Parts: sequence; C-alpha cells; structure tokens
Amino acid sequence: MQKYVIGVDYGTLSGRAVLADVKTGEELASAVYEYPHGVMDETLPDGTKLGTDWALEHPQDYLDVLAHTIPEVLQKSGVSADDVIGVGTDFTACTLIPVKADGTPLCLLPEYEHEPHAYVKLWKHHAAQDKATKLNEIAEARGEKWLNNYGGKISSEWAIPKMWQVLDEAPEIYEAADRFIEAADWIVWQLCGNETRNSCTAGYKELWNKTTGYPSKDFFKALDPRLENVVEEKLGQTILPLGTKAGEITEEAAKLTGLKVGTAVAVGNVDAHVCVPAVGIDGPGKLLAIMGTSTCHMLMGETEKQVPGMCGVVADGIMPGFYGYEAGQSCVGDHFAWFIENCLPKSYYDEAEKQGMNIHKFLRSKAEKQKPGESGLLALDWWNGNRSVLVDVDLTGMMLGMTLATKPEEIYRALIEATAYGTREIVENYRRNGVPVEEFYASGGISQKDPMTMQIYADVLKMPVKIAGSMQGPALGSAIFGAVAAGAEKGGWDTVFDAARAMGRVKNVVYEPIKENSEIYDKLFAEYQTLHDYFGRGENDVMKRLKKIKIQQKESKN
Repeated sequence: MQKYVIGVDYGTLSGRAVLADVKTGEELASAVYEYPHGVMDETLPDGTKLGTDWALEHPQDYLDVLAHTIPEVLQKSGVSADDVIGVGTDFTACTLIPVKADGTPLCLLPEYEHEPHAYVKLWKHHAAQDKATKLNEIAEARGEKWLNNYGGKISSEWAIPKMWQVLDEAPEIYEAADRFIEAADWIVWQLCGNETRNSCTAGYKELWNKTTGYPSKDFFKALDPRLENVVEEKLGQTILPLGTKAGEITEEAAKLTGLKVGTAVAVGNVDAHVCVPAVGIDGPGKLLAIMGTSTCHMLMGETEKQVPGMCGVVADGIMPGFYGYEAGQSCVGDHFAWFIENCLPKSYYDEAEKQGMNIHKFLRSKAEKQKPGESGLLALDWWNGNRSVLVDVDLTGMMLGMTLATKPEEIYRALIEATAYGTREIVENYRRNGVPVEEFYASGGISQKDPMTMQIYADVLKMPVKIAGSMQGPALGSAIFGAVAAGAEKGGWDTVFDAARAMGRVKNVVYEPIKENSEIYDKLFAEYQTLHDYFGRGENDVMKRLKKIKIQQKESKN
C-alpha cells in the first residue's frame, strides 16, 4: 500500500500544507490558509496601539491553519488518513510565544488579551534592538567565544533580546510565562502533546550549542540579574536533532486535523532550513536562497568557520553531519510589494487592466526591456534593515541616481538588482572567510514566478541559478522530515539524505549568467559595495540619525 506524508509550512502571512508521495515526493494536493489576524504592527485586535518596529501575530491563526489545510489536502487528494504515516512542520524564526506550563499562549487568557507582550512576537519584530545592542556590547566586552559563531552580532529578531524586552517592559508578563517557546516547537506540542525544542531554532535563535550548551548563567546575569536562570526557568532543555520523532498525533489533534491518532510528528524546523532537502541538496557548497517576503540563505560546510555578519553556524543545523550556515536579507518580496502598493501612478494600473495583465506582470514586462545600468539607478536593499552581513535593523533603504526622467519600472528593476547585490555580498563574504559556495539554488514564490529576477540574480552572481521543483519548497521539506520521523519500518525513510534524494527535486530550467550583463553588473556591484560600507559600517550614520528623529517626532504626537 502506498504511503504519504504531510508538510505544513507557516509563513509570515499564511500557512500552507502539501500531501506528498513518500517514495517520489510527488505532491498530490496543496492548500493555503491566510491568517485572519495577519501581522499586527499597529494595533492589537482590541485597538490597543503598538510601538515602533513591533510585529505581532495571533497563535489561534496557527491552529486554524491545521484545521483548514490538512483536511483540505486529504479531501483533494482522496488519500485516506490511514495511509498518512507522518507530518512535519516549519515556521519563520525567531517567532516567539509566551505560554503557560500546559502550552496555553498568554494572549488566549482573558486577563492578558489586552497586553501586547502576551502575543506572538514575529520574526520581524524589531522593537528589541536596544536589547540586542546591549547584549552584543556585553558579550564582546566579556570575550564570549560563542559570539563569533553568530558573525559577531546577535540580532534583535532572536529569542533573548525579545524575552529581555518583555522582562524590561512588562515584568508581570514575563513572570506569568512558564515558557517562552518558538512557534515551530509550540505547534509540534499542539500536535503530539510533547514539549520539545528543535536543535535548529535552539542553535540559530537561542544561542544553544551542541557541544557547549547555552551561554553561562554569569553571562545572562550580566545582562540583567533577573535573567540569571532564564534557561532553566523559561526555555526548557529537551533539545532534539532534526529528523527526530517528537511524538504522535493525539486524540485532540486528530479531531482538529483529521489525521489518525498515532501518526508520527517530526520535531519542529525553520522554513528556510527545512527547504534544503526539498531541492535534493545532500552535501556542502550548495547555497539555497529561499526567496519570499525576505530571503534566507542556507549553506552546508564540512568545517566550522566563524564568518563575520552571518546569522549563525550550527552543527547539524540543517542536515546531520554538516555545519549549517545561515545568512539572510530582511526585505525582498516585501520590498517589491511596497513599491507597487505605494509608488505606481494610476495610469499603470489602467494600462495593465487594458492589456489584461496583473500589475506585477505588467511592471515586469516594462522593466525587463531595460539593459543593466541603463537607468543610472543604484539602490540599497535595506527597507527593512540589514540582516546579513551588517546585522543592523536601524539601516534604511536608499535610491541613488534619480532624475525627472526616471520611470517607475526603472526604480522597480533597481530594487530587484539591489537584492541581488545583497545576495552577492553574502556569497562573497562566505568565500572570503573560507566557506566554499560552488552552486546556487533558489526556492520560494519569486523563484517560481519571476524569470526576470532570476536572470538578474544569475547575471549579478555570475553563477547558474537552479530552481526548486516545488512551488511549496518548505512544505515539501517538512513532509520529507515527516517521512524520516515515521522511519522506513512504517514506509518512510531512516535518514534525511535518503529522503532528500528520493523526494527532493529541481526544475529543468536553469538560468545561466549572460557574460555581457555580468560585466556591467560587476561595475554596479562595486558601487553598491562602496555605498554599503559608507552607510553601513559607521562612516556616515545618517540613516540612524534620521530614524531617531522620526521616532522622537512620532512619539511627540501621541
């Protein structure tokens, strides 16, 4: 009897599930559920105002994803739940939830529903930047060796700065929380009834190391005396490697999802990391860019190198036996959507409608007619701060070279090129520091829908770009780990390498670099690097000064 697995991928705005054949990776059905609450960055559902750089979500949306997408893929595929042997899940990270000992999120309790700090802090919640800055200063002053495993800087997006912000601004919420847990682990808890921590988020987002564990109590005490025992009191220490079985579907989860009690549940994972086996990657030197609202760059190496500005290097952080390297860009799809939503004249929408094209395709049709450098524009891709290699959320976007003759499609293309330059900066940073990058793969919606952008990336990187064979790369990756959690005895796989080779795939389409384009982009990238270092490495902190004035003026109005 043929067996199947389900993968559920939780993104920034929606969750999606795929049901796949465990032997071939063929996707029989998929389903998407948009979060009803979306991203809360201005107010809570009750109207409570949020501060600058906040980004919250509602955990009920995550449960609703399970209740809608899993029954839908079962119904669409005609597959019986009896033949589903495993389920895997992944999340954006760091997405952090304060919960009670039984896993109940604080925001679901009546006494805390009006408290912003009781809600989920999404990965792009940047309001803890002051805590991240102080943490980095203290760690550097103390000579903490683990800091270099994170490129020398901890991001405000990660767990400790977010927890510290809660402690500092809402100590009653901090005290009420029995645990702070990654959403990736919380959803697994809801499925199988077991509280576990996965080695991926623990390693990349919570400062845990497979060999040395967490930083010392003395370090946390140096941050704030109240944090001395934060690991024991708030984080939990059952950390399981990727591909491990966390437990089995409970009766309650079976009622929610339609899956059978006893179905294997894989430990949690991160959306970017889980995507690596989905494209069949099974070794080092192959960089995968998962391109969505932001981009994560995943790479495996055979040795541990400390690379400035990377998000982290974690043993077994992506697949067993290799060091997993992570880097990222905070603004990619968000970048393009912002421009289309805010900067296009009505005439463009009218013309698109006249031609029967959606606005994205119409704008792309105009932008792709340009030659590299033809517009005279150069942009920095920091509209949502810089994740790698500067690790600074206080940096902002910039466009250089505009004139009264500049057209919207020229600005649009320059923004796309900026993200490609940012990726090249990451690639070259790895190479400068002894981590080989020999192949380039792309996954995510942009890679599937936007040939122009992928050709620009090939030209800028001067590398062929291979495209994931699945429209839902992370969900397929989660399904692969679900098959490993089930194991060969149940019809799955015993190793993620075997599963990746059987279930992962890329398209036949490969974007090859065009030599004459690459020669122009070399010149433009050199200019990008000049601006990158001038505005990003302290020579001119005008972006930060402007942001400070902005915050002060906004707060003075309240």
